[in-house]
Amino acid sequence: MPLVADIYKYIDSNGVIHFTNVPVSSDYIVYVKEKPQHSPVYYSSGKYDKMISKASREHGVDFSLLKAMIKVESNFNPKAVSRKGAKGLMQIMPCNYKKLNIKDPFNPWENIMGGTQYFKYLLNRFDGKLPLALAAYNAGPKTVEQYKKIPPYPETEKYVEKVMKYYIVFK
Repeated sequence: MPLVADIYKYIDSNGVIHFTNVPVSSDYIVYVKEKPQHSPVYYSSGKYDKMISKASREHGVDFSLLKAMIKVESNFNPKAVSRKGAKGLMQIMPCNYKKLNIKDPFNPWENIMGGTQYFKYLLNRFDGKLPLALAAYNAGPKTVEQYKKIPPYPETEKYVEKVMKYYIVFK
């Protein structure tokens, strides 16, 4: 839970200004009233482990890698929608639903299976080179092929770095 603290002010008889978050007398007046913000929503990182395991076995993609991708893509929010319209845990773009057999991108099972299938395709397309496959998942395979490396896009570079970091954490 986020913390909230009001700040109180008191001016003593010598003109010295005192500030506190715990007023000790009624002479203090509210100086800053902090408004509590809505608590962020947290999603369990273990809730989808069984589905991730099954997708991992079925498509031959490391469990910890898939979990890292989901962490970075959606932070385990099955209802996540990106600015570009990607949806669900693995942030699948609508143009890919049909070929990945996804009827409901917010269905965790369909999303994880479809995202894993697509990522396995990218791993094969980029000869098992994990950074390139991750970059292709983020920026598109044609972009990675055009640059023949991780594209020099800050978003894509950060994406690959974050997934690799969480991959190590989840291992």
